[in-house]
Amino acid sequence: MKQRYAASTATSALFTLLPLSLLLFRLLALLVRLRLAAFRDAALSLHLLARLRIRPVHLRLPGPHATTLRVWCPAAPSSKPPLLLLHGFGGDSKWTWARNLPALSRHFHVYAPDLLFFGPHSRSTSPLRTVAFQARCAAEAMRLLGVDRYDVAGISYGGFVAYRLAAVEARDRVPRVVVMTSGVAATPGEMREMASREERAVEESLLPETADGLRRLVRRSMHRPPPWMPDFVLDDFIKLMCVDQRKERAELLHELLKNGAGIDPLPVLTQKTLILWGDKDQVFPVDLGHRLQRHLGDMSRLEIIRDAGHALQLEGAEQVNRFIKSFLLDSSNGPEVGSGPRPNTRAC
Repeated sequence: MKQRYAASTATSALFTLLPLSLLLFRLLALLVRLRLAAFRDAALSLHLLARLRIRPVHLRLPGPHATTLRVWCPAAPSSKPPLLLLHGFGGDSKWTWARNLPALSRHFHVYAPDLLFFGPHSRSTSPLRTVAFQARCAAEAMRLLGVDRYDVAGISYGGFVAYRLAAVEARDRVPRVVVMTSGVAATPGEMREMASREERAVEESLLPETADGLRRLVRRSMHRPPPWMPDFVLDDFIKLMCVDQRKERAELLHELLKNGAGIDPLPVLTQKTLILWGDKDQVFPVDLGHRLQRHLGDMSRLEIIRDAGHALQLEGAEQVNRFIKSFLLDSSNGPEVGSGPRPNTRAC
């Protein structure tokens, strides 16, 4: 009788513990699911710090308004040529250049800032939201880091900033420019027309607040989007990348649609310029790449990357890295600004 009772008690305890165990397992799985993007973000930081020896520096820029910029840059000096990388609206510098930094850092002393209002550390109390203000801040950051001359590459929104930087704010400091899938050649009217085709506010398209919105953005930006995009992963990315300073980034978008790079008419750069475009770009059609090349004339070269969308730095990473390396290191593309060898590049 006692054995039956003991067996019954054990069975009852088992059936009691089993749901609790399943509940704990589900809670643990939920916790892991909600932190996948944060885990990826931490892993990217660890990779930059431990493997590539690139560390973040927080710069307080001079001026009447409190402005702080975070820049990822090498921890040790080198003789490699300096290269400034400017990201777009798809994320901060780590996420944007994740597939480019390992290859490019082997040949260049890379500086990758989080542009103002992207990420938790690049902030400003200034009311300015212009491309010119972004370019001035990037130029001032490079000055504070002690880099006198540097090439610059920008993608999408970062392409507007790179163009403006080379044309105005750092014209005498930038020998060569790489513009990647950026609508610099479009007029503000054409930019607004492209935005209107989305049938939703521009901030809803580029700063999504829902998993469905982010899924549409990814599919619009990539020719080959990831086949697995569950809601919990997308929601976690939104919490990580699209919530903080959303109002300020929406203002950047509206300013971009209103005035573009803020230079009318668009000047012809004096620097040699490489233009990279994905042939499947659904954000800025490849015709804008051809138009920019015609505008710049013999000082430019256009390369079309096959089977790549707007996020060509990810989908066509190997080709992008190869084109940038050959263009910037080829002696026939020698700098138009200054002369002589580049000085030893300082560490951050």
